[in-house]
Amino acid sequence: MNSHKSWILCCFFNFLIACLFGLLMRFMYLFPIDFLNYSFLLHAHSHVAMLGWVYLIIYFLVVHFFIPKEKSQKPIYNRLFWLTQFSVIGMMIAFPIQGYALFSILFSTLHIILSYVFCRLVWKDCASEKSPSQRLLLVAVLFMMLSTLGVWCLGPAVSTLGKQSAFYQIAIQFFLHFQFNGWFILAVLALFLKQFQNKIDEVKFKKFYYAVIISVMLTLAFPVRWFVENNILNVINALGVLIQLGAFIYFYKMLKPELSHFKNTLDKTAKIVYGLALCSLFLKVGIQLLTIIPNLAEVSHQIRNFVIGFIHLTMLGIITGFLFGILLQNKFLSERSSVLRVGLVSFVFGYITTEIVLFLQGIYFYLGYGLIPLYHQIIFGLSLFLVFGLFMIIISLLKTKKQELMT
Repeated sequence: MNSHKSWILCCFFNFLIACLFGLLMRFMYLFPIDFLNYSFLLHAHSHVAMLGWVYLIIYFLVVHFFIPKEKSQKPIYNRLFWLTQFSVIGMMIAFPIQGYALFSILFSTLHIILSYVFCRLVWKDCASEKSPSQRLLLVAVLFMMLSTLGVWCLGPAVSTLGKQSAFYQIAIQFFLHFQFNGWFILAVLALFLKQFQNKIDEVKFKKFYYAVIISVMLTLAFPVRWFVENNILNVINALGVLIQLGAFIYFYKMLKPELSHFKNTLDKTAKIVYGLALCSLFLKVGIQLLTIIPNLAEVSHQIRNFVIGFIHLTMLGIITGFLFGILLQNKFLSERSSVLRVGLVSFVFGYITTEIVLFLQGIYFYLGYGLIPLYHQIIFGLSLFLVFGLFMIIISLLKTKKQELMT
């Protein structure tokens, strides 16, 4: 179990570093720093957040909940975790210095190859029972492997058509779409369903399961449409978004009979965090419904604040929200620690307020009002709460680790 404590600490350390990169980018709007390249930092921020925080914490939780004890104790899981962390540290150092270049590409490629090893292990070692949560996890893992096709296309795209080409841009969007909507979201939902001890209505689950898979495939049409003019893509996306709405209505119906019992097993903090995750999830479904309106579909891509707001809604609200909930519910984060509670409150406050400011600024641009007064100062100030929150969570983890060593 102690190696697991180190794994969790390591994931939060990555999350803090990713957050610090984000904070530094917001600081650079106020005080430009000549020796730092903004787009290099952006690559570092997004790679460490996705591959260092989300990927690795899902790795830990999947090993904990889905791999039977006797198999999860095998040395390969520990070695694979630390090798993957090595690739993340490589990206952490290489991206801010050189952006997409030799070393950062080497470390990112290493991460992908290690993720294939992980997929193979999950498929091989997963418990033989085919519960709803497990079926969802296995399809999430397939989406992860599918997403990497986008990365393998980047080399040929650059060498044949260049970075400005639609092919190159679509390859990136293909990777991001299936990472976020396929692998990350479905994996955290599988982990969430696992907390219901398999008391789930199979019939409703099947409807949710097939609808969500189809919607993930179809909504790829949305980012592709930014680079390819074709009205059929609008129709495909609209269909995907409506099927997604249906999927999450079934998701709610499937959990509804168990929800009151489930809530009773949670303490106050976990309830709030799960509530935030579910609200963010339904908000995302709602926002995607708006993309059916052609005018709004254009704007959503052109106004950068909407793009960042939407990515953070998915990353911090849905994915991190569910992950925090699961960690709290299973006592990996100690609910009794006042330091942890301060950290979580600070993080949630930072998340909600930065989202409001980002979307508000997007609306300002859309209506032609320009920049909100002191926008950059406000968003930088509110981002400090995210960093402070993570810092406090790490301190509480270190404190509980120290107490365990002493007992």
